[in-house]
Amino acid sequence: MRTYDLTPFYRSTVGFDRFFNLLDQVTADGSPGYPPYNIERTGENAYRISVAVSGFAQGELSIVAKENTLTIKGEKSANENGKDSSEVLYRGIAARAFERAFQLADFVQVKNASLENGLLHVDLVREIPEAKKPRSIPINAGAGAPQVVDASVAA
Repeated sequence: MRTYDLTPFYRSTVGFDRFFNLLDQVTADGSPGYPPYNIERTGENAYRISVAVSGFAQGELSIVAKENTLTIKGEKSANENGKDSSEVLYRGIAARAFERAFQLADFVQVKNASLENGLLHVDLVREIPEAKKPRSIPINAGAGAPQVVDASVAA
């Protein structure tokens, strides 16, 4: 695999740290494939991340949204205090701990999370504040004299 050295860009740019960190993550080798996940677009500004977490109970999963990062963790309890006394001959169902991190765009917020049929669904929505939305500026017809807004100031 090819590796790229982004050091010259770090020296000559300001404010692009997050962008270069994302590039480093994309080019990093050995990104974990467990657990598998899907990212879906469910509407114009709505998204859903579905993570396959079969075998994990609701209490063994945690979802944390901090700044622009969504982190999903799963930690399996160790044999639940000896509850199961059987000997496992073959373990094909993965029950290892995991941590998945997703970079979220600006103004994307977690709205809901649900666990059904072994899939953890995290619903996201992009809500752009009114101050950041594009707005139309009216163009006034060119009146000859400037208009006085407050008459008490003009007197």
